[in-house]
Amino acid sequence: MSWWNNQAALELFPLLLEGFRITLLATLLGSLLALTLGLVFAFIDRTAPEYIRRPLGWVLQFIRFTPPIAQLFFAYYVIRPNLGIGVDALTVGIVVLGVHYATYNAEIYRAGIEGVPKGQWEAVTALSLPQGRAWFGVILPQAIRRVLPSLGNNVIILFKEVPVLSAIAVTEMVRVGKEYTSDHFAFYIEAFTIAGLIYLVASYPTSLLMRKLEVRLGN
Repeated sequence: MSWWNNQAALELFPLLLEGFRITLLATLLGSLLALTLGLVFAFIDRTAPEYIRRPLGWVLQFIRFTPPIAQLFFAYYVIRPNLGIGVDALTVGIVVLGVHYATYNAEIYRAGIEGVPKGQWEAVTALSLPQGRAWFGVILPQAIRRVLPSLGNNVIILFKEVPVLSAIAVTEMVRVGKEYTSDHFAFYIEAFTIAGLIYLVASYPTSLLMRKLEVRLGN
């Protein structure tokens, strides 16, 4: 095939897989941060006094409604050097993506908490359960079960957002492809076709799993 170079494809594949390792690491750590921090935000929104909840809500809305790449540039080129924070680009990217998607997860958790039947809240009150036991033993297990598919979908979205980290020189998979094509001034089709297929192979089965999980939980 004149439009496809097998030799370039064979050279690219292991390079892209190495870049995919960085992509996967950023996805896993960013998702863990987003899931944990989102739950903290939702808990504060439900239990904290208004003088804490209101400012936090403004901050979360600002983060949610501004693009991740703008937050990435601000964190890497403004906050990091001016505060003298000695962290690498990958760490900055993980934190920015984690915090950004935590704001969406907070809304998902909030919907799950509000969806817990009123009778469960009344039972917790009637039994005089300690707050920690009431939340972690009764409320949150029911809430998280309801929203687990939505949280899983956010993980997939974050996974597909990782290429923005190339803007601050993180050598994830798409940047590896860009660097290879820039060095050779060719092989764009090979690089980005293989990268796209790797993304498809990684994300499509996960999407199917989330769909099955949603149906099962719904039943």
